[in-house]
Amino acid sequence: MPNRPVAVSLRLVLLAAGLTLLGGCASGSKAAKPAPTPDAVNVLYTQLDQASKSYETALQQTRAGDIEAAQKTLDGALDQLKEASAHCGTTPGCDPQRFFSVFDHLLRLKDGSFIGDETPGEGEAATGETSSVPVAGQAGAAGSLPEVQRSVTLLRGHQLSELIAMNGPVKAALEMWLTQWRGNLMDAYVNYQYLRQEMWPQYQQEGLPEALLFGILAKESGGKVHAVSRSGAAGPLQFMYATGLRFGLSDQDGFDSRFDPGESARANAAYMDEQLKVFNDNLELTLAAYNGGEGRMKRLVGDDTSVSFYDPRIYGQVSQETRDYVPSVLAAAWLFLHPDSYNLRFPKVDGLTGNITLKRAASISELTVCLGSANDMPDGWFRTLRNLNPRLDPQQEQPVGAELQIPKALEGVYAVRCVNGPWPILAADLHNAVVPVFPDPPPAVAAASSSTQRYTVRRGDTLGSIVRKHGGCSSESEVARMNNLKFNHVKVGQVLKLPSCR
Repeated sequence: MPNRPVAVSLRLVLLAAGLTLLGGCASGSKAAKPAPTPDAVNVLYTQLDQASKSYETALQQTRAGDIEAAQKTLDGALDQLKEASAHCGTTPGCDPQRFFSVFDHLLRLKDGSFIGDETPGEGEAATGETSSVPVAGQAGAAGSLPEVQRSVTLLRGHQLSELIAMNGPVKAALEMWLTQWRGNLMDAYVNYQYLRQEMWPQYQQEGLPEALLFGILAKESGGKVHAVSRSGAAGPLQFMYATGLRFGLSDQDGFDSRFDPGESARANAAYMDEQLKVFNDNLELTLAAYNGGEGRMKRLVGDDTSVSFYDPRIYGQVSQETRDYVPSVLAAAWLFLHPDSYNLRFPKVDGLTGNITLKRAASISELTVCLGSANDMPDGWFRTLRNLNPRLDPQQEQPVGAELQIPKALEGVYAVRCVNGPWPILAADLHNAVVPVFPDPPPAVAAASSSTQRYTVRRGDTLGSIVRKHGGCSSESEVARMNNLKFNHVKVGQVLKLPSCR
């Protein structure tokens, strides 16, 4: 969603439903200020009343189908409210909670959400959506849906914005995404844009909000298709093996379909649909079940599906991981809907994908080298190419004639940089470099682990996890040396020699 200008010099942004006002920053000025008067508070409240009336005006314009006029009214009211709230933070006697309430109404109306008794009548869209906004089940590719309209898909008849409470845990998670996790949020957004045409239709088909999909993806894997957790959860949406099987994610010709973004999104949407029914459309309990296990959540909740996740009877009994997980997903989803309201600008990404037919043999790693930072991608294209070709080993050279999926914008770049010239030659030279292999140390040095055992690599294994499984009596470097591994890379079905622990 594009940012909109804020008509205040410090560009202070009021955060929805109770985030701390930033207007206090102005109090650090050394210049003396006149003492505030009751008139100053009344002026701010007058601006508040005007913004509130603008909400009513925008509501009427929306119902009348004049979407453009309603949008202008909302934008003007939001800007006016932000400016007034900044002054409220430094004006004694001014109650910021009055501003929070109006701001919350305006932001939710901007979503297409109608609050309380303002639900449209029978003659209008029962969902509260205008006729100009596509909804799940309507024709049209997901990729053609304008960004500003992505949030409009309902969750069981409710706007997602109605279901996200701005309580302490969610606000704390918002701060984390905007500070320490900001880089992860941006990476997740870029990764998602290239996966969107495979993942979003699965959610759209179930009538689930796209923002929810993004929130889960950002928290679970950051959009890394091949992510594997220590507990064995795998794929962009981190399915455990047994749960994945229950929703149709299985080994397909040696490929674990948990790593397939489209299949993973389909399974996740089916899981969310199932558990939303179990928990009577309680989104927070459903997310807690996804993270902590539906069986445990059913036992904690019992028959009272209206109970809040933050009720001590629930919140106090789940793990710290689940306590963090639920608000983190909701916060990421909220930022996906309203980046401009949090001084956040997501990068513009053309996520349209295309295909190339290899003119010369190359691995994904080699293609990454020859593509370089084309199209202003400072981190290179390795992650994107891996995500778009989940069945391929990135180190395995693919033959001439093989087809790979790549961003559409790179099709021409491939033809220029990766078919002829110096870059593919350099890439192949680096990829085929020989790493020296040293003989095993003499028996006296290796006496503590002279006997060995064998282990067959399974799906989801990494060299580190294999070493830990077998007592941790050796190191990754030792096992890599014993098996002549290149860059500690292991493959499913590979038989490894391991030192025996004594």
